[in-house]
Amino acid sequence: MNAQINKGTAVITGASSGIGAVYSDRLAHRGYDLLLIARDQKRLSDRAANLTAKTGRTVEILPADLTLRSDLLRVEERLRSDNTVTALVNNAGFGATSKLIDSKIEELENMIQLNVTALTRLTAAVLPGFLERAQGLIINIASIVALAPELLNGTYSGTKAYVVNLTQSLHHEVGNKGIQVQAVLPGATSTEFWDRAGLAVHNLPEQTVMTADEMVDASLAGLDQHELITIPSLPNLADWQKFDAARLALGPNLSHQQAADRYRIPA
Repeated sequence: MNAQINKGTAVITGASSGIGAVYSDRLAHRGYDLLLIARDQKRLSDRAANLTAKTGRTVEILPADLTLRSDLLRVEERLRSDNTVTALVNNAGFGATSKLIDSKIEELENMIQLNVTALTRLTAAVLPGFLERAQGLIINIASIVALAPELLNGTYSGTKAYVVNLTQSLHHEVGNKGIQVQAVLPGATSTEFWDRAGLAVHNLPEQTVMTADEMVDASLAGLDQHELITIPSLPNLADWQKFDAARLALGPNLSHQQAADRYRIPA
């Protein structure tokens, strides 16, 4: 459809299914060529062939397990050396629903590796080129649990709070240098995420679960409105704005030479 438009190459991690697959479709239709990254080569190949047939875009695949350091470094090098890359969607990730005491620590460590370390390293890989060209887009998929650590597993929500913090910091660092960043905080979304997290999506209240298509379309609408933080389910943007304003209002009193009076021991 938009084969005549060339916005460069959008890199999408976790692109073989779910949210990543929808982003690949939408960005191809917006005029991006694609570099799709995920573990499943067969699914990636099928996805690429389908997208090329439907959109006329160039779609390349790069099978990789981003929890493996060797694969991560290989992907990093590709992103760092490819000056056609103009957008990065950090979508790959998985979650956990069990309490810490009931979780397998190795699985949580892999989750941190994927949700935090891989996301950070891939962002750092594309950033120098974006800065040099004064153009780029970074979309980081977080979660509403970044704002609600009491839900699901605290390690998982902690990784997503990190994604939000990193995105806000990046905006502060490079937002005036031609680079747009966005953190997307989906609620429950109907994808394979829930099966891997150990809680099948059909166990959730139907009215709380959004389709991946609805979620991505809402997030891209937020991107077009230059939102830094997009919460697709939130009816009133003012609620987020008040929350963020309260956070910023703490700033002047977060660091002083003396402790607050309530912590002073009476003589």
